[in-house]
Amino acid sequence: MKYNIKVLLIIEQCNPRWQSVPLEGYKYFQAISQIVETTLVTHDRNEKDIKEISEPNNRIVYIQEMDVLKRYYSLVENLTYKNKTKWQLYNSLMYPIYADFNHKVYRQFKEKILNGDYDIVHAITPMIPRYPYKINKVCQQTPFLLGPVNGGIPFPPGFRTKAREEFAYLNFLRAIGRFLIPGYRETYKKADRILAGSTYTLNLLKRLFKISDSRISLFFENGIDSRFVLTQKQPKQDAKIHLLFVGRLVPYKCADIVIKSIGQLNPTILNKIELTIVGDGSEKIKLENLVQKLGLNDIVQFIGWVPQSQTLDYYRQADIFCFPSIREFGGAVVLEAMANGLPCIVVNYGGIGEYVTEETGFKIEPISPEHLTQELTQKIKILVEDDQLRESMSVKSIERARQFTWERKAIEIVEIYEQMISEKRSLDK
Repeated sequence: MKYNIKVLLIIEQCNPRWQSVPLEGYKYFQAISQIVETTLVTHDRNEKDIKEISEPNNRIVYIQEMDVLKRYYSLVENLTYKNKTKWQLYNSLMYPIYADFNHKVYRQFKEKILNGDYDIVHAITPMIPRYPYKINKVCQQTPFLLGPVNGGIPFPPGFRTKAREEFAYLNFLRAIGRFLIPGYRETYKKADRILAGSTYTLNLLKRLFKISDSRISLFFENGIDSRFVLTQKQPKQDAKIHLLFVGRLVPYKCADIVIKSIGQLNPTILNKIELTIVGDGSEKIKLENLVQKLGLNDIVQFIGWVPQSQTLDYYRQADIFCFPSIREFGGAVVLEAMANGLPCIVVNYGGIGEYVTEETGFKIEPISPEHLTQELTQKIKILVEDDQLRESMSVKSIERARQFTWERKAIEIVEIYEQMISEKRSLDK
């Protein structure tokens, strides 16, 4: 179904070969452009990968970056990616690059917007709620939609050690940015509609900017490819129950807690399971040493990093997904696991606690590392011993995941476009 709507889609981070937000940005563009006439504006660093993987499209505009900013980009990456990524510092130091992109988008498209060339302007990335959109200044007659924006969630109080390992002391940079970055507050106060990627972010933005319920709504950040969604889980091929963790091996993802939880299982349960850890990161050696210390070498297997397309094999071979990340905004891996019929055990905090329901898995309160370890051990034991519960949660997980396909999300967004356009026109009469 095609809608007669012309959209200016601003996605600075939009890359089909990258992970996390850039990949999400591309997925939004790909799905939305199937059903409306879309002009995509993105950064020129994405051009090579988009052109290699997509059909030629003359409605994609690549904003060129000055050579000095390209050198600065490399400098910031080298500074913030050593051993562990300092995301707070990274996002702050990257602002000059985004500011250049933001200004060039405004300069190149302001006259077209004022001339009414587009029915709506939709800005998607950066997704973190820390950057302004100057183009909003000329959207008096054209509706401006922002989001889904997501982030800002602090570490749970009981996980101070993890917070220090993730450089949480740099979080003050967020608050400073709210007051120092030009146009930041204006963006949120003047946007016609804001989509928040999690309940936490929704409440944060409402509190910071006094946003009314009519201008902001919950719209989960992540989506899932239809090809990921099973019709039904295939019968097991062996007697072992296969547990799975997929994610970067960094402190807040808490792969160590999964390993410790397994180490607390009684021998009868332990003999029935295997754990596969897919991912890489700064914690890998520490995790391997923990496995050795607990005598779990025959139980735990480290795969390392694999392309997203290959993770599908691991999801389909697994029976239970263990992902006790304590500071997850989106958590796409949880949707991928559910789409492949895996009951999920997650922390009830941030975005992942909103994907999982009582019918599809277990949610554990992040009271402390000890509590999380103990509860995870108990939930694993329940699912390993109760075949009927595991199978029921598998069916419900697939049903739940179908609600998050990119195609479905695109239709929901376009319905929001129609509503905003109608409201804007009625106000102009």
